Amino acid sequence: MKVDGKDLRPIWLNQDPEIVNVIDQRFLPHEFIVADLETVNQVITAIKEMYVRGAPLIGVTGAYGVYIAAVSAPGGLVTDDHMTAECDRLKAARPTAVNLSWGVDRVLERMLNENSDSARVDAALDEARIIEEEEAENCRQIGLHGLPLIQEISKKKNNEPVNILTHCNAGWLACIEYGTATAPMYTAFDNNIDIHVWVDETRPLNQGSRLTAWELGKHGIKHTVIADNTGGHLMQHGMVDMVIVGTDRTTHTGDVANKIGTYLKALAAKDNNIPFYVALPSSTFDWVLKDGMDIPIEERNPDEIRYVQGLDQNRTTNVLVPPADSPAGNYAFDVTPARLVTGFITERGTCKASEKDIMALFPEKL
Repeated sequence: MKVDGKDLRPIWLNQDPEIVNVIDQRFLPHEFIVADLETVNQVITAIKEMYVRGAPLIGVTGAYGVYIAAVSAPGGLVTDDHMTAECDRLKAARPTAVNLSWGVDRVLERMLNENSDSARVDAALDEARIIEEEEAENCRQIGLHGLPLIQEISKKKNNEPVNILTHCNAGWLACIEYGTATAPMYTAFDNNIDIHVWVDETRPLNQGSRLTAWELGKHGIKHTVIADNTGGHLMQHGMVDMVIVGTDRTTHTGDVANKIGTYLKALAAKDNNIPFYVALPSSTFDWVLKDGMDIPIEERNPDEIRYVQGLDQNRTTNVLVPPADSPAGNYAFDVTPARLVTGFITERGTCKASEKDIMALFPEKL
């Protein structure tokens, strides 16, 4: 994607091929900071502390983490034991997004087929790059398959603006290119469809107001940042035409784990007969779990609730909101049951939120 005329991705290989660079998204939109990842510990920190976030990007970062584990192996000895142990540490960095274990396991399997240390390093880097490009293409395809859904609404409204509500950030910052939930928006905008996006702030880390709003603004898409609890009111008053969100893990039966607050948007959409779509690549489906209630829900540092980050006189700072001695609970995700989901937008097309329809798109997973 372009930012101020410059091609940009959230992760890339440094000129020094033993360093992976990422945008440290904790500081956006007020500061643009690039972090160097040279060790597995640094990769784990980047994933845990949300320098990088979003299921596809977490998966790609994990894939590059396997390469970092190989290229930094003690004494250059890329042994089975070393790689397996480091990959286990990488996969434990965040429990909810299935893409992390998927990306790590895929690179590990590829490299362990090689015999020499140097061949294993080369294989790890090659597979990580392949995964990166595949995820970018998957998101492009999600945009193409989501476009007709927006075109249909635009036609029904006689080309008046299509109002889309989204939650959290499922844009290119959370992926590699295009995003998942935002891919149809970018594609529609680039095809001269008049759209407007309601951007939930997405407490506690404000990925919507900090990241989605920044992305959409850079691309020239009309948008309005709203408090998380505003969506239901807008839906009641006919100000939302459709909802598109991303997901961190979705069961092959259609249950969706996404940023906390997604479930409430789905309930409001159902009550107001507004289509609720989830956009995701196949790497985000969990092909094992059948019940969304079995998805592990990450609990994060309560200080993410207690403090709010913002810009004060050109300086990024954190401000305490509740009483200093009040406890806080920080559940990072919730699960939206399949019955509340209108459909999925994937790289292979759209489908209903049912095991039968999902498997029809991905028959090789049967």
